[in-house]
Amino acid sequence: MVWLLSAIFTTEKSCRLNIAAFIARRIAFNQQRSFSRFVIRLSIGATVISVAVMILTLAFANGFQKTISQKVFSFWGHVRVQSYNGARVSIAEETPITKNDSVLNLKRIDPEIKTVQAFATKNAILKTSATIEAVLLKGVEKGYDFNNLQNFLVEGRWVHFADSGYSNEINLSAYTAGQLNLKVNDQVLIYFIQRGAPPRPRKLTVAGIYKTGIEDYDKHIAIGDLKLIQRLNDWDSSQVGGYEIFLHDFDKMDDVVENITTDLPIGMQGVTIKEIYPNIFDWLALQDKTILIVLIIMIVIATLNLITCLLILVLERTRMVGILKALGASNYTVQEIFLYHGAVITFTGLLFGNVLGLLICWLQQKYGFIPLPEDAYWMSKAVADVVWWQVILVDIGTFVICFLVLLIPTIIVRKIRPVKAIRFS
Repeated sequence: MVWLLSAIFTTEKSCRLNIAAFIARRIAFNQQRSFSRFVIRLSIGATVISVAVMILTLAFANGFQKTISQKVFSFWGHVRVQSYNGARVSIAEETPITKNDSVLNLKRIDPEIKTVQAFATKNAILKTSATIEAVLLKGVEKGYDFNNLQNFLVEGRWVHFADSGYSNEINLSAYTAGQLNLKVNDQVLIYFIQRGAPPRPRKLTVAGIYKTGIEDYDKHIAIGDLKLIQRLNDWDSSQVGGYEIFLHDFDKMDDVVENITTDLPIGMQGVTIKEIYPNIFDWLALQDKTILIVLIIMIVIATLNLITCLLILVLERTRMVGILKALGASNYTVQEIFLYHGAVITFTGLLFGNVLGLLICWLQQKYGFIPLPEDAYWMSKAVADVVWWQVILVDIGTFVICFLVLLIPTIIVRKIRPVKAIRFS
């Protein structure tokens, strides 16, 4: 303890430095091995891991929800406008509606609307010499914006549209193409199921192959020309199955549906894709509960870690506390030593925890070194989407909790009596 006493007198008489900070630094950063230094470093490491895990949990959960949502939206838009017949809107053959300029002009009414595009669907059976596969053909018009689907194209190109007549091309999923043993530029016979009539066959050419990773899409959906569906259904050129609306911000789907309802023609209704695929979005919403559980666990671990560390430090330095009090140090001065240790653990843990968490997110985005089984997760690799306000909230929450925890050793220090503490071994 000689160096400690010397430090106190030197600090008070010559340097006028903060005694508590000086002693705390000597304990925490002493070059010689000591149990106190080991405990502090162990606590810093545990805090770093806790903060990094919380950041990673939020980032990967955000990336998962955003990626799956975007895949669903990319095929059907954020809002669908179809015929209103009193039944629930679903992904199936639609009751035809007549094209209406008031629907196409909705984006002028609501700035959140990005594009409005017509479509129609029809059940069909693809046949080769070896096997058959059932699909739902989604027909789109010339000028359809395929940018939303571009990331899914793995081979070939999207269908080209003819100036007159209908296109004889089709886009198949990798699953369907594999089942039928088809490649780009191969021809396939497709039978369209007619109500009350025999199937109507057409021979189409595979223009490209896509893969979304979503089983419901890859197993059932093909893309072709809307004009072909119009001809098979005996519709005229002004009839379509409905409109899909893409928004700038998918979080505003409900607001957009409410805003456009009064502007839709009579006999049409708007519905969000969340209402059509409630099982998918309920599943995604369930991830929020998982995130909350993980965050609570990590907060509890970080809190218990800091409490344990500070209690060990107080007990291990009980004799030192008694000597300081015997020499005239106030309770507040002694408390500052342990507050300083807590601050070192908290701020160092936050700094390196943020660096570690954000570095892993960046590496995952750049190199994708964490793969996922696509059949189970609908994505081939984990996606990290860092939301900065969440990172700030993690930092603030960790700081507040640690600050409250730091009050514990101050209570213990006040109750230590110099005589008993000096005799403590």
